[in-house]
Amino acid sequence: MGVTQAAGLSLRWFRDRFGAGPEDGRDPYERLSDEASTVSAGAEGVFWVPYLMGERTPHCDPNARGALLGLSASHTRAHVIRAIMEGVAFSLKDTFTIFREMKVPVERIRLGGGGARSTLWRQIQADVYGHEVELVEVEEGAAYGAAILAGVGAGNWTSVDEACDTVIRIAQRVAPDPQRSAAMEQCYRRYRRIYPALRSVFEAPIKGSRTGPRHDGLMNVACSA
Repeated sequence: MGVTQAAGLSLRWFRDRFGAGPEDGRDPYERLSDEASTVSAGAEGVFWVPYLMGERTPHCDPNARGALLGLSASHTRAHVIRAIMEGVAFSLKDTFTIFREMKVPVERIRLGGGGARSTLWRQIQADVYGHEVELVEVEEGAAYGAAILAGVGAGNWTSVDEACDTVIRIAQRVAPDPQRSAAMEQCYRRYRRIYPALRSVFEAPIKGSRTGPRHDGLMNVACSA
């Protein structure tokens, strides 16, 4: 299992601290996504490390902290928003890197959680993973899974596999763009160098600092082999 502790929370943190742009009646996350879509893949060298609450995958480090790197005077809010979306996807890709090192093949990737509602974020994830991603019809993951398990326990289906084959449907498939995916692979290799470079800076929390909420903003990526 791979988890990014502050996936959706990264964008929520930005929204709460710096706003979602001019009010126009739309969902604030739609406005943020639209703003980020004005920037090309790679955010022109801006990187976001989404360790706002420490991290489990792949570092198991409660002292890890978020970082925004590569800023210049020419960068804008849009670059930062795009970098946040890409940084979360890079963090989630760490899970696939571990699978590959373990020689566990990943054939299908399904997205869930708040981040999966964003058209741009879905495309970013497909480009970062270099793999088609699937969006399921039901957005809710944990509660829906619990209902499926209850249905199996009640005898509605003979197995979890049968239940999933019956009730889980794919609403959309998003293919990676080859050119953007190649650019994202280069960015990911740079992203992987950030945590080792910063680890010594955050080895021990500064007195008076706080970690924040521990169970908010997770993003789900289901993989099947």
